[in-house]
Parts: sequence; structure tokens; C-alpha cells
Amino acid sequence: MSSTVIRNFQQADMPLLGDFYQAVTTGKQVVFWWIGPEENWENVYCAFENEQMIAKGQIEVINVVRDGSPLESRNAIYLNLKVLPERETDYKLYNQLYEKLYNRALEFKQLLSSTYHTYLCVGNFGTEVNNNHFFVGEKGFSPLNTLYTMNRDLKKLIEPANLVPDLQWEYWKMSRLEEEKEYLEIESEIWPDAVLGLNRLREYKNNKSWTTITVRENGTILPSAMVWQEDEIGMIEEVFVRKQWRKKGIAKFLLTTAINYLKEKGLKEAKLMVDTENEKALNLYKSVGFEVIEKENRYFIEL
Repeated sequence: MSSTVIRNFQQADMPLLGDFYQAVTTGKQVVFWWIGPEENWENVYCAFENEQMIAKGQIEVINVVRDGSPLESRNAIYLNLKVLPERETDYKLYNQLYEKLYNRALEFKQLLSSTYHTYLCVGNFGTEVNNNHFFVGEKGFSPLNTLYTMNRDLKKLIEPANLVPDLQWEYWKMSRLEEEKEYLEIESEIWPDAVLGLNRLREYKNNKSWTTITVRENGTILPSAMVWQEDEIGMIEEVFVRKQWRKKGIAKFLLTTAINYLKEKGLKEAKLMVDTENEKALNLYKSVGFEVIEKENRYFIEL
């Protein structure tokens, strides 16, 4: 019987990772994280047998609660764990990687404020039955929330949307630290319990064709949306409009501009995610041509 080797991802593993990705994703929808830049590989653990990658897990701090937030706020660390299709019921294999990820999560937790509790979370599509069973049935994770994945066919007609007069918009690259801080300050106002943080902002900025579409009034940010390219798909994230400027059609303008931007990059499909209970956002996205294609279930335990 061959032995299983588990270690951090290395550059030489790239061809094996490609084979693993194809095996895991071909013919079905799965939530699969890419490994990111080399400085992130200490958070990526791979299992090998007979010179084949048979499983991959990785972990990342997603939400960091700011001091002064309500005490019921939670830090959130997310993990992603995938195995080859023929090993999907091999929970011993899952456990071997999960132990590495859990211990890494404890290290992350030490860097977060002890004032707030920390959740360890995972997200999978509902069709990933065996993976979900491992976390819920074997590890005691509880339901957290559900998200819809929505797609927009960029080959279809894009109806124009007008901006409120006297407002200015731009493709904003946030090339200076001061600009990044300006953005994060506004973003923390919108989502005080799920602050993006400088590290994750820079991860987003590293994506191909990344930009923000930002609307200002006299230099002050009102709404914003981020767009970038992953493989051959356009991604839309961080869509927000500050409270006093909602219901003025600005969000529709942002989305229409984002869709056109991605189409101009030669992409044929755009993707975003929305909480299944956020009916206003869901209806907004549908109004510009997005359709629900999948539902992601998220689970958690307290770390």
C-alpha cells in the first residue's frame, strides 16, 4: 500500500495541480480555490500518492472585525478542501488535510483580536454531497448562510444605464497606499462586520484586468464595484452604494459599466455572488441580465 505524503505546495507541483484541477472540476460545479501567489503557499497543503496529487486544502482569513464593532461580530477564517472524485468518501484523507488546516487556523486566530470570537468556515455547492457530509456529519459544522452564484451572458444585449447628473465616475486603480486606505475606510462603513482589509484588497488587485468603478461627488466616494478576470470569466465583487445615495439608479449604472468593461476585455461571461436572502440585490442583478446558476452552502464552527 502506497504511503500518503502531505506538505505545502511547491512550484514543481504545478503540473500535478493542473491534473488535479481537471479531475476535480470536469463535468461538475465545485468551489475550488486557486493557490494564489507564492507567498500564500504556506497556507496550501497537498496530499500525494504515487507521484499524483490526490487532495488539496488551503486556508485564508476572510473577515477581520475592527475594534469598536458590536461584540456579536465574528472574525471569519475560511478553508477549502478538495479530493479526487474516486476518494470523495475517504474521510481519513480529508482528516489528514483538515488537521493541517485547523492548526493553521489556530495560528491565524492568535493574530486576531481576542475581543471577538472567530469562526472557521467552509463553503461548498449543494451538489458536493460527500464534502458537505465530512464537515457537517464528521466535524460538526453548522449552517451559516447560503449564496447564489449568478452568471451574465456578455454576448446578450446590455441596456444602457444613466448616471445621476453632476456625479463623476472613473476606473480607479488605487495605485497609492493613501488611496487604498481611503477605499477601505468607506468599505468598512458598508460592511463593518466583514472588513476586506489591505491584504485581501491587494490580492484582488493582483488579478488580471482588475479595476474599480467608482462614482464620486466633489471627490467623495458614493458607490463602487470591483471587476477582474479569472481564467475566461469576468468577476464582479464589492458592489456597494452608500446609504444616502441608494435608490437613485447608481448601482444599476455600476453593474452596467462593469459588464461593458468585461465585454470589452473579450470575455463572454460575468459572474458574481449574492446572499440568497438579499432580495433587493438579487432583483437588481436580475434586472441587468444575471441568472442564478448554483447555490453555495456555508458552514461554520467556533474556533
